[in-house]
Amino acid sequence: MAETAGRLCLVTGATGYIGGRLVPRLLDAGFRVRCMARSARRLRDYPWAAAVEIAEADATDPDSTRRALDGVDVAYYLIHAIGGRGGFAETDRRAARTFAAAARDAGVKRLIYLGGMEPEEGASPHLRSRAEVGRILLDSGVPTVWLRAAVIIGSGSASFEMLRYLTERLPVMVTPRWVHSRVQPIAVRDVLHYLIGVADLPADVNRGFDIGGPDVLSYADMMRRYAAVAGLRRRIIIPVPVLSPWLSSLWVGGITPVPGRLARPLVESLRNEVICREHDIARYVAPPPEGLTGLDLAVSLALRRVREADVVTRWSSASVPGAPSDPLPTDPDWAGGSLYTDERSRDVAAPPRSLWEIIEGVGGERGWYSFPLAWRVRGFLDRLVGGVGLRRGRRDPRRLRVGETVDFWRVEEIEPGRLLRLRAEMRLPGLAWLELGVSQHDGRTRYTQRALFHPRGLPGHLYWWASKPFHNLVFGGMRDGIAQAAEQAAAASFARSERRKPASRRASRSG
Repeated sequence: MAETAGRLCLVTGATGYIGGRLVPRLLDAGFRVRCMARSARRLRDYPWAAAVEIAEADATDPDSTRRALDGVDVAYYLIHAIGGRGGFAETDRRAARTFAAAARDAGVKRLIYLGGMEPEEGASPHLRSRAEVGRILLDSGVPTVWLRAAVIIGSGSASFEMLRYLTERLPVMVTPRWVHSRVQPIAVRDVLHYLIGVADLPADVNRGFDIGGPDVLSYADMMRRYAAVAGLRRRIIIPVPVLSPWLSSLWVGGITPVPGRLARPLVESLRNEVICREHDIARYVAPPPEGLTGLDLAVSLALRRVREADVVTRWSSASVPGAPSDPLPTDPDWAGGSLYTDERSRDVAAPPRSLWEIIEGVGGERGWYSFPLAWRVRGFLDRLVGGVGLRRGRRDPRRLRVGETVDFWRVEEIEPGRLLRLRAEMRLPGLAWLELGVSQHDGRTRYTQRALFHPRGLPGHLYWWASKPFHNLVFGGMRDGIAQAAEQAAAASFARSERRKPASRRASRSG
């Protein structure tokens, strides 16, 4: 601990799955932490936000990146363009070169990169890009450690969600051949252990390390082991030779919350054997005191987190490539452009707190309080055109924070007890937002709802007017459904409080 005291770590990708878990672990280990993000506001609701420095920077911008690295001892590079469309490799390459040069100029003493494990042959474009990033950082002139992992198992990881939903939803599976490729999964807790441990490596260590858990097994065996841990019946797996990675990604995307464009690089990484070819990391970083985590325990721990709604970070927290990222403009006319709105409100016979609890819990398992079939169809159509669809759900069923996802929306702003603003990430010919609010007027609770759409060209205008006839059914129904749910919740809460009162007090009130 004495060695870490006062040392400053920079964490990129702090809003992502690994970065969001690494930050509190670094703080617990005694490091000072600075988080680099394109938008500082996306970090504000994390429980550790007040304990870190936040630097706004884009890894492809030399000046802002250099400022973010000023005074940094150890820099974690956790940036990937996974799920991106064409051009992701060039984006990855440019960001890595910019970051490496800025780290060298800033005098950073150690770079740490987490990438994928390379198969011996037939690497996918995404894995080749990950490997290229690793080589760029190793050649940067800054001592670098490149950790290579295959499948990471932990609550909220894309790999775990894929494994979970495939196994739980399909008791009999007709599967592609890659389910029989050998895999060496690693628990997320062990990945974090290694990420922190390599920060203290000597300056002459500049290399990559394979990291994996104690189990080597096929993906089919992983599904069977998952079923056993989850208390499910044994799964029947029938392999077929005809499913290409593209078809496999459609299959995975149709069954799991992981959209096809993210499923494809995950599937492609499993086409070939991905197991550790060396375990040299053991010479430099001792394993955790309890030993490396086996698959059964990793699955059990992840399932417990899911069932207790205690998922710290989730794969969907990372930004979706190509999704809109600009916040809702303050100019209602969008600098002279069109901005269509659908505004509705209703007085609610419930206290503001009851209404807010319903608003903050929208989406996921609770749905959207209006015409469920219409929402499901919209999500299905979005998946068909390569969008994220509705299946991303929520990280937490009750609480939200800026930057995380709710089905095919992302939380852009949240003012507890007053306003929730969601930005659409479904495929649209324009930009869209949905605002849900609570206010009080003359002692009454009022629910306000506003849908906004900024069309892009003629297709955008046609989309708005074509969907307008359904607005009363969808948006009107949503307004009424949320209001009624709040009133029912308030009535149930009142009934519970009445039952808890002594019988004598209830009698005196009724008399």
